[in-house]
Amino acid sequence: MTIQEIGELIRTKEVSSVELTENMLERINTIDVELHSYITVLKVSALLRAGVLDEELKNGKYRGPLHGVPIAVKDLFYTRDVRTTGGTIVNDFVPDFDATVVSRLKEAGAVILGKLSMSEGAYVSHHPDFKVPKNPWDHRRFTGVSSSGSGVATAAGLCFGSLGTDTGGSIRFPSAANGIVGLKPTYGRVSRYGVMPLALSMDHVGPMTRSVADAATMFQIIAGSDPNDPECLNNPVPNITSKLDGNIKGVRIGFDSKYASENVEKQVKEATQSVLEVLTSLGAEIIEVQMPDVSQLVEAWVKIAGSEAVMIHSETYPSLLAEYGEGFRKVLEASSKLSEIELKNARKIRAEITAGYEQMLSTVDAFVCPTMWCPPGIYAEAEIPGDFRSIDPSPWTNEIFTKPANFSGSPSLTVPCGFTDEGIPLSVQFIGKKLSEEMICRIGYAYEQKTEWHKKHPDV
Repeated sequence: MTIQEIGELIRTKEVSSVELTENMLERINTIDVELHSYITVLKVSALLRAGVLDEELKNGKYRGPLHGVPIAVKDLFYTRDVRTTGGTIVNDFVPDFDATVVSRLKEAGAVILGKLSMSEGAYVSHHPDFKVPKNPWDHRRFTGVSSSGSGVATAAGLCFGSLGTDTGGSIRFPSAANGIVGLKPTYGRVSRYGVMPLALSMDHVGPMTRSVADAATMFQIIAGSDPNDPECLNNPVPNITSKLDGNIKGVRIGFDSKYASENVEKQVKEATQSVLEVLTSLGAEIIEVQMPDVSQLVEAWVKIAGSEAVMIHSETYPSLLAEYGEGFRKVLEASSKLSEIELKNARKIRAEITAGYEQMLSTVDAFVCPTMWCPPGIYAEAEIPGDFRSIDPSPWTNEIFTKPANFSGSPSLTVPCGFTDEGIPLSVQFIGKKLSEEMICRIGYAYEQKTEWHKKHPDV
């Protein structure tokens, strides 16, 4: 069920939060043995919290659509008195306060089931001491690296929604790979106070859910100004859910046919074309636009992200070098050797791509493109503990669809848009101008209501 559906059953007392939380904990206990989406399960505190929320509801206190709903968060969000790993064992860290977004979820009535698995330092490889999450559609396949636990748990019905972070696509990759919805908001729209960083100039916090309306619901709760985060914007948060009526007549949606098809797998191209047909049938106008040159995008992103990661890990790298996994250690080692000239050039490329991207976005209401150039590929059979693992086909071969929005800070919504012949999810992105979460959610919701893809779930 979606958050909206199960939340309504709680509100009307057809289901209690305690019953639901017990059910979810049992699912985690039986199903996650194979999927490995959780690092920490908060059984005792979740049940206690659910009991308090049931009592509140009985006494007439209703906190809103998340009241009593079990969710989970990626294990880089601070949770008071609960170990927060960031996917690494360099620090045995137990924070004494909650991240702002965790506090807001609790205040809204959410039940936190636990902390979700992630790649080390929110980069690509997983630390050898943590099990790699398995894709619930096909255990052999790509799960989306950094926020992989969030994608797997949400898709497999081990929580009703989750929080992830996105520095180069890590909300959108796992959402695409696991067949769910992921919203990367505008940069600064959601507080990062109490969130372990990868690269501060590109890190975003956002919801991962099973419907667009759920993503909008969670976004409205976690977004908004925060004096503890100097990068956090003061703009008022719109009531997006009230605007989700399925009407996108006259909406101008940009599309770059070359960008969306060159070096893109056939089934992805076909699914994207089908998305355009649905949008057109809903009254939207498809406008041909041109993306800026992204040939140097990935190289520039790697240098910027890596150099910022080195600064963030300066207290533990290289002093605790041996405690890092092989893959993330390689990233830190290579990035620490970058010259200032290399970084200056990477920032220049970022500025040029951002300027062209924002100019293109300014001419339309939103932009549509694939999330990944290929379906989720199959991992090499042999796991390499702590190191990078080859994937066939590899999402990194043509990694040009997610990172522009991290460079610019533009919001992006990933929505399921089909399945391969082998039954593997496909996905599309709706990207907007800064602060246009309402518009991209309206488009995503209208598309979702016209199709059935979001209603299909893995057999677990």
